[in-house]
Amino acid sequence: MMAMSDDPVLDQLRAICLALPDAVESGGVGDPTFKVRDRIFAMRHQVEGRSSLWCKAPPGLQEVLVNHDPEQFFVPPYVGQHGWVGVWLDPAADWPHIEKLIVDSYRMTASRRQIAILDSRQG
Repeated sequence: MMAMSDDPVLDQLRAICLALPDAVESGGVGDPTFKVRDRIFAMRHQVEGRSSLWCKAPPGLQEVLVNHDPEQFFVPPYVGQHGWVGVWLDPAADWPHIEKLIVDSYRMTASRRQIAILDSRQG
């Protein structure tokens, strides 16, 4: 069982990301990355005291999300040019939608075997 931190947003991210097959957490204090097969599928970043998640997005989704709700979604620096999307993790964050984004990013990173395990769990 995971230890709870004094950061409920990080606890929620961990609960979603680490429930995925073979997912691990690494990285710095406060700004962890979540990986599968030694490849990052989600990153938490603190920007000017505001928490955000950066994750891979299927082609075209970044533009749709940012254009639809620029207060919630943004193009993150460095990885945004590769289609990653940023989402602000404010108190009113839509966690079911965020979980879907994380799972989509995981699916873009994981092996076929890991995706099959995920599918069998969700099926």
